[in-house]
Amino acid sequence: MISKFKAAAPKIFLVLRYLLLAAVIGFALYYLVSQWSEVSKALKLISWPSLLVSFFFLLSGLFAGTMSWVSVLNGLGAPVSVPRGAQIMLVGQLGKYVPGSVWSYLMQMELGRQYGISRPRILITSLYAAGIGVVASLLLGALALPAVIQYQRELLWLFALLPVGLTCLHPRVMTWLASLVLKIFRRPPLDHIVSFKTVSSALGWALFSYLAYGGHLWILVNSLDSPTFMSFILLTGAISLGFTISLFAFILPSGVGIREVVLVGSMALIITASQATAITLVSRVMFTLADLAAAGIAVLTVVILKKRLPATTNEYAEPTTTAANAQNTRKKIGLG
Repeated sequence: MISKFKAAAPKIFLVLRYLLLAAVIGFALYYLVSQWSEVSKALKLISWPSLLVSFFFLLSGLFAGTMSWVSVLNGLGAPVSVPRGAQIMLVGQLGKYVPGSVWSYLMQMELGRQYGISRPRILITSLYAAGIGVVASLLLGALALPAVIQYQRELLWLFALLPVGLTCLHPRVMTWLASLVLKIFRRPPLDHIVSFKTVSSALGWALFSYLAYGGHLWILVNSLDSPTFMSFILLTGAISLGFTISLFAFILPSGVGIREVVLVGSMALIITASQATAITLVSRVMFTLADLAAAGIAVLTVVILKKRLPATTNEYAEPTTTAANAQNTRKKIGLG
């Protein structure tokens, strides 16, 4: 009986992956449909050229965020091609539209497993990429600090996370934490210390991502108001803080409602409150469309380049960590 289950397990998990993916896409589409009546009214306030340019900024931000995630993934083990890494990250992150953000991590782990990447490595990548995103968002959020102090003091506690996040980005600390998680999952620890290049690359891409998201919001707001550099700084800081605070609303789909409070409060300094609310609705729907489009592009790219892409890493069959290297790394980071 057990042997039959083991033989059928791969097919069962494959079916479950597709069912989960279908449910996730269904939730995302449901959100679009449910919001469309209000969004259609808000769209009348914004010119189509502004919408198109703003959407380009959004896709650029998603690309940069994906590169940050792939940088962490490749810093933890055998290299994974950008198209495959993008597919795992972008398709998996659609799980955030299902209440409870844990679905995003589960989907990414299952998609990674499909390419022979261990689930713990994917989990560590996603957690660390999120942490790097928090550090990047708080660094840029400091640009909006004067407005936060004056109008949204309840957000100031977020900046207490910055020194903690910066400490965790130290290569040795990052290696120690990653190896600790691997130890919990009974996997060999890393056979190397995560490089400074990996950390700096991931942080650089994350900063670019939030700058692009700020540009997305700036273009929408400036369809109603005269553009200024100060408004770009304010909106970049606001959307960065909005992403961070939404992480703490993991029960809600993609932090819905939390990010909007921050954005409306900041945009109301530039335009009217009703206009700010309308643009926030449009931005949220554009993010959903961009998530779906980016995931589709990633899948299509993998299909087109399938024959040219490297083989799967096959970490389960042939772990790349040797006993000697693992022991040396344990000693260096304090686990051995």
